[in-house]
Amino acid sequence: MARTIAKDHDQKRSHIVKTAAKLFAEEGFDRASMNQVARACGISKANIYHYYDSKDAILFDLLDGYLSELRDDILSVETAGLPPEDQLRQTVARILLSYQGADDEHKVQLEAMSALPEDQQKLLRGYQRDMVNRLSDILTALAPEKFETDKPKLRAATMSVFAMLNWYYMWNSGAGTQAREDYAEMVSNLTLSGLNGL
Repeated sequence: MARTIAKDHDQKRSHIVKTAAKLFAEEGFDRASMNQVARACGISKANIYHYYDSKDAILFDLLDGYLSELRDDILSVETAGLPPEDQLRQTVARILLSYQGADDEHKVQLEAMSALPEDQQKLLRGYQRDMVNRLSDILTALAPEKFETDKPKLRAATMSVFAMLNWYYMWNSGAGTQAREDYAEMVSNLTLSGLNGL
């Protein structure tokens, strides 16, 4: 007889994923074990296999949930009818605020995504590409004469903005909403006006 699924099955999977994100971020995905994940979750190793059949499955679920939600949140920014400058400010702020509370997931994404099979990486990179394309479109609207015919320069500029945002957690872990909004404003001003914008 097939084992029935507990009513709190999804809740327990979410708990495992969140706990694993912290463990993978602290220990490194390669060094962390299913024993450690189970212990950190307060369940037996045998029980954790009822929810996930491998550490890789946890990693994929973690990154798929994190990146798809992040993508959806950033693409939901309503920019229609706004000047490109305001589009940039709103999008940069949303990116940094969407990272709030997800330092562990963000670190795991940067350090462990390459451990997954190529087909899973391709799906995850698709979420990332959607976010990159949104920012690229805004930068092109800001400076069409620079970027419409120079795609390498556009990519470099886009990834430079993301770089300023993506590594924020390393020196400002646990930053609150106001600190993130202030930094987002600084990144937008740097992007729009260079140092003279500060």
